[in-house]
Amino acid sequence: MSRIGKLPVEIPAGVDVKLDGSVLTVKGPKGTLVKEFHREINIAVEGNQISVTRPSDAPLHRSLHGLTRTLIANMVQGVTTGFSKGLELVGVGYRAAKQGNKLVLTVGYSHPVEIEPATGLEIEVPVPTKVIVKGSDKEAVGALAANIRSVREPEPYKGKGIKYEGEVVRRKVGKTGGKKGGKK
Repeated sequence: MSRIGKLPVEIPAGVDVKLDGSVLTVKGPKGTLVKEFHREINIAVEGNQISVTRPSDAPLHRSLHGLTRTLIANMVQGVTTGFSKGLELVGVGYRAAKQGNKLVLTVGYSHPVEIEPATGLEIEVPVPTKVIVKGSDKEAVGALAANIRSVREPEPYKGKGIKYEGEVVRRKVGKTGGKKGGKK
């Protein structure tokens, strides 16, 4: 049996969980999340715990067991504490600013790049070289952070670009300035 899947998910105080068939609704102080799960995985809400069981040891059921439990745990954590992802801008003149709800990035292109977050997501710019994406849905936070990073991914020669906080960019050695042409 899955070691992750058999662990129950604790429901903290102030969080309301509603199960309607295979659709789970989790409501808390940071918002409401709704997700539909696979019909063959059994989800049960008992008291202040959510338990996930699988009907058989078939490969499909085994793979969905731990995944379903982890997604439910992420939903509960999202509506209570939320998720955040940090990004760093590395490079001369690279900076980020917030105009209203939009994020404006100046990263070496001829024009600034504007990114508008989806509903339920929030962007913070504490310093011009740092961007923080916050929200209750872990998948949406990660997708927006990946979208921001894809504007100018870090390159391996000088390390310039937008990288995740704590990401290590493997550096490559550039060309050496040797002689042009062959032997004389």
